[in-house]
Amino acid sequence: MGFAMITLSDAAKDHIGALLKDHEPTAGLRLTLKKGGCAGMEYKLDIAEEKPAGDDAVEEGAARLFIEPSAMLYLLGMHVDYEVTKLRSGFVFKNPNEVSACGCGESVELIPAQAEAAP
Repeated sequence: MGFAMITLSDAAKDHIGALLKDHEPTAGLRLTLKKGGCAGMEYKLDIAEEKPAGDDAVEEGAARLFIEPSAMLYLLGMHVDYEVTKLRSGFVFKNPNEVSACGCGESVELIPAQAEAAP
């Protein structure tokens, strides 16, 4: 098995699968980056009715995650989890390309993945 672009926890797979089932017919969940926040970039998730041309895909069981091509270099090696706590529930992004984050946790500063980092 080669290098995984993005990995999903079991909780993330379950939640993505449930979201897609609730929004049928749907092709998947699309992950993009947008400029914003005090740290510079924000992760954005949207329901995709079809797989956008050129997007990479992570498919595990009922979970289908599409990744915008221009974002991939900033997301290589990222692990996506889903957590539920007393105060919040939501996706958690553990990105090795993240160099800092704002205090509220809504935006991050990212650098492109380095070729040496990929096994």
